[in-house]
Amino acid sequence: MGETGLDFADIERLLLESEFLDCRQVWSSNYVYIAQLCAPTGQPFAAIYKPLRGESPLWDFPTGGLYRREVAAYRLAQLLGWPFIPPTVVRKDGPEGIGSLQVYIRHDPEQHFFVQRDSPELVPQLQRIAVFDIIANNADRKGGHCLIDDDGRIWGIDHGLCFHPQYKVRSVIWDWAEQPIPEELLGDLRAAHAAIDACDERAAGLLELLAPDELTAVRRRMEQLLEDPRFPLPGPHRHYPWPLV
Repeated sequence: MGETGLDFADIERLLLESEFLDCRQVWSSNYVYIAQLCAPTGQPFAAIYKPLRGESPLWDFPTGGLYRREVAAYRLAQLLGWPFIPPTVVRKDGPEGIGSLQVYIRHDPEQHFFVQRDSPELVPQLQRIAVFDIIANNADRKGGHCLIDDDGRIWGIDHGLCFHPQYKVRSVIWDWAEQPIPEELLGDLRAAHAAIDACDERAAGLLELLAPDELTAVRRRMEQLLEDPRFPLPGPHRHYPWPLV
C-alpha cells in the first residue's frame, strides 16, 4: 500500500469504484476470494472479498453480518487513530453480491505474531492491537492475523467475529496481561469514546454499522479499560482461538 502514495480515503474510493477482473476462492469456513481489480487509472491491484452469500451460520453470532463487522472493525480503528487494519469497504456489486472488500497486504506468512513478539521494536504495534481486540471483543485473533509488511508495519486482518454484546475475546495476544496500558493509547481511547458519545461525524461510519446493543457494549468496554487501564487477563471461558496461527 505504501508504494501507491495514496491515503486511506483514496484507497477506499478505489475499492468502491474499481472493476472486478477476477475472483479466486481460497480455503475458509466462509467464502473468501482473492479478487483482482482494475482501478479507473488502469492499474490492477488485489483485494480480499468476503460476500454475505458465502457466510456460514454460527451458533454464537447472528447469521448474515460478518462482512458488516469486518468494515465496522476498520471504522473503529480509524476512529481510534490506529490505522492497522487495511482499508475495508462494503461493496454492494461484487460478483457474489454484497460483501466486504479489503486491500490485500503483501506479507510473509511465516512472520506471524509468534515471531513478531520477539522483536522489541514491534511491541508497541502489537500492544495497540491487543487493546483494540478488547474494545472490539474480537473472538478470533489468531497469530496469522497479524501481517507484517516490508516496511515493518503490522496489519490486522479477519475481524468478522467482533462486536458481540457478550464477552467473546479469543486471542493469542495475552503477553502483557496486567501491565499498564501506555498513556498514548488511553488518550486515543478517550477521544474515540467522546466522539461516539457525541455522535460526532468522525464516528458516523462506525455508528451506522453497529446495532444499538453492540454499540453500547463497545462503549462499556472502553469505559472499563479507562477505569482500570491495564492489559486484561484472559476471561473465564475459552480464551484462545483455534488454530493458534
